Amino acid sequence: MDATTELRGIHVPLVTPFDEHGELAGDTLAALAHEALDQGAAGLVALGTTAEPSALEPAERAEVVRICARVCRERGARLTVGVDGGSTRAVLAELAELGRVPGVAGAMTLVPPFVRAGADGVLAHFRELAAASPVPLVVYHIPYRTGQELDAATLLRLAELPGIAGVKYATGRLDGETVALLAAAPPGFAVLAADDALLSPLLALGATGGIMASAHLATARFVELVELWRAGEAVRARELGHRLAELSAACFAAPNPAVVKGVLHAQGRIPTPAVRLPLLPADAAAVARATALAAR
Repeated sequence: MDATTELRGIHVPLVTPFDEHGELAGDTLAALAHEALDQGAAGLVALGTTAEPSALEPAERAEVVRICARVCRERGARLTVGVDGGSTRAVLAELAELGRVPGVAGAMTLVPPFVRAGADGVLAHFRELAAASPVPLVVYHIPYRTGQELDAATLLRLAELPGIAGVKYATGRLDGETVALLAAAPPGFAVLAADDALLSPLLALGATGGIMASAHLATARFVELVELWRAGEAVRARELGHRLAELSAACFAAPNPAVVKGVLHAQGRIPTPAVRLPLLPADAAAVARATALAAR
């Protein structure tokens, strides 16, 4: 398996749209999935952070996966599904269930949050998951949420594990560890940008693509950015990257995905801007700013 081929480009982590009664709007979710693929997205992510998975009931999570898997089967696109749990055993159980869903190409799972297991504990956790998972894994490294920092050396040790396809890289910064990871990432291991505003510099350093919540609002332009860096069109890529970074910053003016949902509703693409507690809807000014930037 060449993960750098499968995981290139822009992958859109779909929101979970709700109707006027607060229920999952399944037809709208399917429409959003088709729209993203129509605009050139390489794949979709179901049940990522942007989907509010912890606020969904088990039946709703299963329905989200079913809908997204159906669309990806129809379109020949890659579907990655977020899978998490409170322990290694819990994640293993979720992965086993996921293996029964046709059309799922990979699973994205967090570095164990809150417990701060240390580098060796994280490696042991993913070694056990990768050995049993029915699909390749993407390690979701987001230390400002999990509380667990991993250096480049540890991520490169994870890259050596059979069954680990790549990392969703969301450290919130560019530093020496970022450079070291991208300089030494082995063939077949994808580094996917996940801090939306940092997509362009990460692509310049060698990231294979990105998982971008902001790409709901400008999918084709995010796809173009990846293609420009791949083609070596640095001047054009920098200019577009700066504009998309401004849009991304506006999308994260409130906790994700409140602003994105507000804009999608303003555009008439989802029936309501509703998010579920503990999240609150974004204020009108934040939505208006992001809507204007998305239209540029």
